[in-house]
Amino acid sequence: MLKAGIIGLPNVGKSTLFNAITKAEALAANYPFATIEPNVGVVYVQDPRLDVLERIYKPKKVVPTAYEFIDIAGLVRGASNGEGLGNQFLSHIREVDAICQVVRCFDDNNIIHVEGNVDPIRDIETIKIELSLADMDSVDKRIIRLEKKAKAKLKEAILEHEVLSKIKEVLDQNGNPRLIHFEEEELKIVKNFNLLTMKPMIYIANVSEEDLHDPSHNNHYQNLLKLAHAEGTEVVLISAQVEMEIASLEPDEQVTFLEAYGLKKSGLNEVIEKSYYLLGLKTYFTAGEPEVRAWTFKNGMKAPQCAGIIHTDFERGFIKAETLSYNDLLKYGTPQVAKENGRVRLEGKDYVVQDGDIMLFRFNV
Repeated sequence: MLKAGIIGLPNVGKSTLFNAITKAEALAANYPFATIEPNVGVVYVQDPRLDVLERIYKPKKVVPTAYEFIDIAGLVRGASNGEGLGNQFLSHIREVDAICQVVRCFDDNNIIHVEGNVDPIRDIETIKIELSLADMDSVDKRIIRLEKKAKAKLKEAILEHEVLSKIKEVLDQNGNPRLIHFEEEELKIVKNFNLLTMKPMIYIANVSEEDLHDPSHNNHYQNLLKLAHAEGTEVVLISAQVEMEIASLEPDEQVTFLEAYGLKKSGLNEVIEKSYYLLGLKTYFTAGEPEVRAWTFKNGMKAPQCAGIIHTDFERGFIKAETLSYNDLLKYGTPQVAKENGRVRLEGKDYVVQDGDIMLFRFNV
């Protein structure tokens, strides 16, 4: 299951957003460190294709893919040296696949800001520095341990030393390690370190309800957009308070509510879509009378690997995958008609699964 950590400075709207997206009752209090243990909530990913598949296959149940959000305690300046809940906070971030950084872009004298005033660029820089310092500490310690092995001409140690030296150089210059080009073999080494600065990140701009419809006059938001554009980071515009209201409504009411704000989808769905894109994730389906289910897979995975997501036996004994694309199903209306028109294919071990594929795996263990 995909894990995304919601991070940010204290009192930027993290826990309010978390309450909205999970309909949980995480403590949302107006003081730093209201969140000490990370709150974990699972949300189901809305995929309109599931509604269509349900109509066609008439299954007993429908199972969407799920997404785990972790609300992590507010970060403060000096966290990498243990300030606030520093080390505890940083260890929680290491466990996630993607980071959703909530950035406060609204002024409200009733909600204190840990730095005294609202400044999204400074807040982002504060978090960037703390994540970088934590990674520098990890990288420096590992490089020292590797030096003897590298001098002894051990191939693996030399490669690891070179990779970490690249990262160290970029961190020393306050750069972004996510922009470094790594070869496939180097990437395997990088993944082992679970570095905070290497995790894919999205900025969630938390604005007031008034600015949600038209944020063009919100200088905080506009400054954030400029920074994000320069970095190549995605931005999702939300109002955490509005997301709370949306979460309390029935699905039909939610559509009407969003239309009133000129929105096509909730901030949560936007965050999920952007996270999927960032992590290179896609969805395939299994469909039949007992169940229609969505499965998340990594872009580029082949049929046996995707079969293994369901059960390791499926991958071990993989024979073929009976495959129908979602678009072909839409075109022909039923699986039977699609089959009669030659659109149901038998794919082998080298088939690269596509987003929207409807698959039935044949295996023998």
